[in-house]
Amino acid sequence: MASSSESITSSEFIRHHLTNLTFGQHPDGSWSMAHDAAEAAQMGIMAVHVDSLFWSFVLGAGFLWLFRSVAIRVTSGEPGMLQNFCEWIVEFVDENVRGSFSGRNDMVAPMALTLFCWIFLMNLMDLVPVEVIPRLLALFGVHFQKVVPTTDPNITFGLALSVFVLMIYFSIRVKGPAGFAAELTMHPFEARSPALKVLFIPINFFLEFVSLISKPISHSLRLFGNMYAGEMIFILISLMFGTGVVLTLFGGVLQFVWAVFHILVITLQAFIFMVLTIVYMDMAHQHH
Repeated sequence: MASSSESITSSEFIRHHLTNLTFGQHPDGSWSMAHDAAEAAQMGIMAVHVDSLFWSFVLGAGFLWLFRSVAIRVTSGEPGMLQNFCEWIVEFVDENVRGSFSGRNDMVAPMALTLFCWIFLMNLMDLVPVEVIPRLLALFGVHFQKVVPTTDPNITFGLALSVFVLMIYFSIRVKGPAGFAAELTMHPFEARSPALKVLFIPINFFLEFVSLISKPISHSLRLFGNMYAGEMIFILISLMFGTGVVLTLFGGVLQFVWAVFHILVITLQAFIFMVLTIVYMDMAHQHH
């Protein structure tokens, strides 16, 4: 679409690339794909972002297929480059789990590995040129396509809420309902007097509840905000193409520099999400 920027404004170009392929119910009761951002907004909370879900599933399946194929062909002799790479990732994640998780739970390391690789692959889609996949799919009548799932807050909130639910589950399982309730009501303010203890319960609960709820919110918004900003910069750079030789060349150089820097960003964001998950699971397994 950058080449056709003469027929659309810059704001329309940006809005187009930030609109999800949305399926939902129209005001007249019919169900179909939204034709523009206004229709997508009218569909409300029951709308489904088809593109975000599609690319999430495809990348998740690709991760599982790759690691399974390596596991089937694993050898103790002289491993190939792919096996070495997969083993390095597993060891890297395992070291972080051993360093941050003090409990005993065989699920934490595989979950951390899955989150790191899956989020990294979703972030990696940000390095695909903005126009390539949407233009190809437009030939088949698909007019909207966001290929970076982590620029969709629904995806990042879904991942963070899944971790949050597991954290609550293991907190209750390890500490018991009474222990979990005491953790929310008996800290940070304590007192020996029974009257003061009762007085501090609502204050402690408010402070701990805010702290508890802020975990999935910050967990998800950190990933979404960084990836959304990176995608926006790529879109703004793409506006330079087709507007003149000088701006096109400058845009190409700028896009290359930002893509190289963004490799660090996408890796760091996947790592941060994984580390926070390990820390939250460790908090769930700690006794106070």
